Parts: sequence; C-alpha cells; structure tokens
Amino acid sequence: MDEARLIRFVAGPDAAVVPDLARKLPGRGLWVAADRASVETAARKGLFSRAAKAKLAAAPDLADQVESLLKRRVLSALGLARRAGDLTSGFEKVSAAIGAGRAAWLIEASDGAADGRRKLRALVRKQSRPPGVIGVFSSTELGLALGLENVIHTAFLAGRAADRWAEDVQRLSGFCPLLPESWREEP
Repeated sequence: MDEARLIRFVAGPDAAVVPDLARKLPGRGLWVAADRASVETAARKGLFSRAAKAKLAAAPDLADQVESLLKRRVLSALGLARRAGDLTSGFEKVSAAIGAGRAAWLIEASDGAADGRRKLRALVRKQSRPPGVIGVFSSTELGLALGLENVIHTAFLAGRAADRWAEDVQRLSGFCPLLPESWREEP
C-alpha cells in the first residue's frame, strides 16, 4: 500500500502506542491503513505488540486521537498555506479561482449558508478537472487556523503545497466523512 495511505505509529517510552503523522519520531515504525476500522482493529487485537515484538499498550480511543491529530495537522497546514499565498478566501475570489482552473481544493465551512455553497459546488462540477471539496471544519475553526474572521469559502490553489495537503486530507477521510451528511442531499 502507498505510504500516503498509511499512518505510522511508534512505541513511546512508556510502552504506549503513539501516532506519528509527520513520520519523524525515532523508533521502528508500525504502519496501519489510514482508516478508523484498521486502527481500531489493530488496537483491539494487540497487533501493535505483535508487530513491535514487545508489549505495547494502545489506548482504547486511539482512532479518535488520530482523527483529532489529523484535523489539527490539516488546519495547521491551511494556516501555513495562507501565509505562503497558496489560499484565497471569500466567495468572489474563490469563484474566480475555480473558474480559472487554479483551485485544487474548495474548503467550505460546515456551518456556512447553503446558497453560496450550492453556487460554488455547481461551478466545481462544470470544471474539466474539478477541485476536491472538503467541509469538515466550522467557520470558527477555519478562522482560527487562517487568522481571519468569518471564513466560509476558501480555495487551496494548485501546486506542491496542495498536493502535500491532499495526502493528509486523504488520510483524514478514513476517519471522518469530508462532507457533512446534510450536504449530500443538496443538488
């Protein structure tokens, strides 16, 4: 399996299983598929101990910890991308970026109004290479990560940074849906 679709864990000093999302912690890596079911199964069946050939304790909520860490990592990368000039925010700017084919991702606040979201998603569907769409974070979470107020529509512009960010988003999709259930009913 491609490394981008895996999550690395290491044995902590207290014999606890520690997620290593950046893949930089010292020690032998224990790789698990980046989805909730695989992490829960590995924790429940003691597969981390078997792989490490040592007694390790995996927290019962290890999958929830990984999801929380992935969300924090994705939001932090958004903040860095904004400072690097790889993000654009606001309905008009995002609409222009999608129309020009420069957007790799459309990031929508989960609590944003359906009208603006519907218009942007219609524009996304018209593209020959449509950008990915994510609606995991609230307006408040996006605002804190980006250092802005009232962030509803954001576009991650295509480039290497967007490609790296997409790997973390792909891993996050194994733990939570990228779009809220209520959005699936929208046209």
